[in-house]
Amino acid sequence: MAYTVLARKYRSLTFDDVVGQDPIAKTLKNAIETGRVAHAYLFSGTRGVGKTTMARILAKALNCLKFDEPTITPCCKCDSCLSINIGEDIDVIEIDGASNNRVDEIRELRENAIYRPARARYKIYIIDEVHMLTTQAFNALLKTLEEPPEHVKFIFATTEPNKVIATIQSRCQRFDFANINPKQVAGQLKSILKKEKIKYEDDLVLALAKMANGSMRDGLSLLDRLISTGMTPLSLQLLEDFLGRPNAEKVQRLVEAMGDADAAGTLTATENLINTGLGEAQIVDALTEQMRDLLVIASAGADTDLLILTASQKEKAVELAQKFDAASLIYNITALEKLRWAIKNSDTPRALLDASLLRFALSEHFLNVDQLLARASGGVAAPVKKKLSVERKPVATASAPAEETVSRTPAAAPPAPAPTAPPAEPPVSAPTTMPEDLAEAWPDILSALTETLGKVTISLLHSSTPKALADDVLTIGFPATGKMQKEMCESNGRSDQIAAALSDYLGRPVRVRFEVAAPIEAVAADGKTNAQKRYELLSDPAVKAVIVGLDATVTGIEED
Repeated sequence: MAYTVLARKYRSLTFDDVVGQDPIAKTLKNAIETGRVAHAYLFSGTRGVGKTTMARILAKALNCLKFDEPTITPCCKCDSCLSINIGEDIDVIEIDGASNNRVDEIRELRENAIYRPARARYKIYIIDEVHMLTTQAFNALLKTLEEPPEHVKFIFATTEPNKVIATIQSRCQRFDFANINPKQVAGQLKSILKKEKIKYEDDLVLALAKMANGSMRDGLSLLDRLISTGMTPLSLQLLEDFLGRPNAEKVQRLVEAMGDADAAGTLTATENLINTGLGEAQIVDALTEQMRDLLVIASAGADTDLLILTASQKEKAVELAQKFDAASLIYNITALEKLRWAIKNSDTPRALLDASLLRFALSEHFLNVDQLLARASGGVAAPVKKKLSVERKPVATASAPAEETVSRTPAAAPPAPAPTAPPAEPPVSAPTTMPEDLAEAWPDILSALTETLGKVTISLLHSSTPKALADDVLTIGFPATGKMQKEMCESNGRSDQIAAALSDYLGRPVRVRFEVAAPIEAVAADGKTNAQKRYELLSDPAVKAVIVGLDATVTGIEED
């Protein structure tokens, strides 16, 4: 006897058997019980969610020979029910819209519709992929569809309802089939594995259900492929070896390297995934899924039902989520989606992948044009940053609490709107002479604080020099070219962390303020400095539209 694939063998036979489409099943049952069955239905939804199955169940409910009228519980044993199950009933005509889409074939259907069914109550036409019909074919069907003979019912199924013309849709009752929840898919897969008496690991079922992407048929097809390997028990390793599922641990290592700003580790982890046979696009998809899980944890907590993870996977994901904030995860996910399409059209996908992942890993070093413009105008730009892994140590002091926010020292900048509520600078008396031992020991101090503040923050401070110490306020200066380093030291709570670390090191409470040496601006013939010209150019609406539209970063401006 020929083997029957699981998707056919375990196809739902009654309304109660259908998985994940309860609202639609209940509505159709109520319509049958109240005698309000429409003459035409349009079932829409992605592949494998039960559209054709529901159409066959509805046909059996209307034509079951065991009952004298339509029923919500067809017997599934009479000649009509058995024939409908395999798509061979003479009164239930199943048509493939992709291969029967011409106007002549629809005209033939319309001519045959006037004849009464051979043995059942209704002649039912099930047209799958109805959106493939030509416009002429749709128009040929319009009149019959609007006023069909009383013995005719139409059931249309489509994955692209937007391609079904409005005049057809207006003559049908439309039902949108939802993607099936992974937990429901997993439950059905477990039930089938028990019936088939096949041993499996619990982690496998959940991973398989996620790979099904909301499609029950896809889930059953994937399970069929695993069973055909002949290996038991079915495990996650089989899923990775035979179905190309990315290794979860290796994906997590890659995310961890990016979260730690480890450039070398990021490239190594990417290479390890490539060596398993994955393509660049598959790695992007795996990263997107992992980042989404971290975003859910960061936004809704680890106990939310939105996560489809095993206990061990959830524990690791919670650990990884601590390395990112929600803003950086949102940025990463949107950037990965753009990267996915770029990789498919690139001749050098590996280089593009490596460069993009390094950008994520080193995102602390990047500021986009929107942030610069927002800061120049006194606004607050949403940070695209990873969380700093170091927690600030509070320092108790009677005169000034360590957590007090220190304002920025404005550097030379082009005219800009005044900020709405500028933070007050800490009072600083006339600067005292900087202790020579502190100035000389500054490189050693930075080296000693590397573990506390992290490599990123220390790298920002390497070009700085302590300038003055007065009233427990330490002024740290940057050269004229260090404006970006100064702003990054003031952002994301980093100034408080630097102050706390220095307080611990010096044994006395200190606050910090940053300043940049004023640049010597060349004044052009029109009386405008280069900074003013740059600001005016970047403030131009047309330039801003291009920068935002292309997600670009300005690296230089040349004047003709």
